[in-house]
Amino acid sequence: MFGKRITLFRLFGFAIRLDASWFIILVLLVWTLAAGVFQRRYPGLPAPDYWIMGIIGALALFASVIVHELFHSLVARRFGLPMKGITLFVFGGVAEMEDEPPSARAEFMMAIAGPVASVLIGLLFYLLYLVGSALGWPVQVQGIMGYLFFINWVLAVFNMLPAFPLDGGRVLRSALWNWKGDLPRATRIASKIGSGFGIILIMLGIVRLFMADLIGAVWWFLIGMFLRGASQASYQQVLMKTVLTGEAIQRFMKSDPVTVTPDLPVIDLVEDYIYRHHHKMFPVVSDTSSLVGCVTTEEVKSLPRQEWASTTVREILRPCTGENTVSSEIDAQQALSKMTKSGQSRLMVVEQDRLLGIISVKDLLGFLSAKLDMEGYGHSRRL
Repeated sequence: MFGKRITLFRLFGFAIRLDASWFIILVLLVWTLAAGVFQRRYPGLPAPDYWIMGIIGALALFASVIVHELFHSLVARRFGLPMKGITLFVFGGVAEMEDEPPSARAEFMMAIAGPVASVLIGLLFYLLYLVGSALGWPVQVQGIMGYLFFINWVLAVFNMLPAFPLDGGRVLRSALWNWKGDLPRATRIASKIGSGFGIILIMLGIVRLFMADLIGAVWWFLIGMFLRGASQASYQQVLMKTVLTGEAIQRFMKSDPVTVTPDLPVIDLVEDYIYRHHHKMFPVVSDTSSLVGCVTTEEVKSLPRQEWASTTVREILRPCTGENTVSSEIDAQQALSKMTKSGQSRLMVVEQDRLLGIISVKDLLGFLSAKLDMEGYGHSRRL
């Protein structure tokens, strides 16, 4: 979902990050507020004032989004659900969960926390608006307060639409989960509704286009596409967890992986292994079959090409870390989760200092595809 991100600070232990796409919505929002909303509502002000109001209003809105997502994260932590942090991006903000909620109650409490936060933030700005009106604060300040109380309540209402993965969709899923006791089935229903809302938003974008509102059309269309894609991806993630949880890792690993020896010249590593097998990482195994380290294409690329023939793998290998190794005791879902977090496509299955095999994303996804096809998850099961 995200590209390059910038970590701004940590709040209550959660990393607050900016995705590069956030700057797009920041510029668009400032322009919309300065050149549109505030000029229409408060005509006659000096032109620079509108831009100052637009900048302050936009930044305060994103601060409100952080608080909204922070409420999600704090409740998730209360229920023992690990959170990666909070990221602001082109479609607002998201609290990044490492796993699905442990229960329907946890799902409900976590989902409802965000809209409650937005309502409370809106109430705070509404009270400030009333105080400012009574005390005669400058119209610029009252305009910002009025916008912020209104937009936070709009966000609360929008997020409560029963369109998964919006907060309202998660509330719906929690109710279905509690009723049926079946998370995949609840996710399937909620995601279908979320996908339907996405289609409606896309259609609204088309309508706005015929009304000569190009910017509005683009944003309705993009939000609809995002909502539709996110709802479908969320269902697929739940299916993956359901299918892979409990499956022994030995069932998927290759017990005869391609390995290299420490004394292999780097030039041979490149010609006979990297160019032939197309892997980015190779285990380095000694004559006694002990795992002594691993070598990746990154180490090779950092070595000058003229030194490939005179350098051995031993000289550039690095110790195998927890990022690229797993124990044979974990299940397939845990292995896939580790690959997702670390960005590795292959993991070495290690017991003490011995290499038992290699497991790859390709192997796991192949099994997943076959099982879904045979058992009809999401297709033959009735709602």
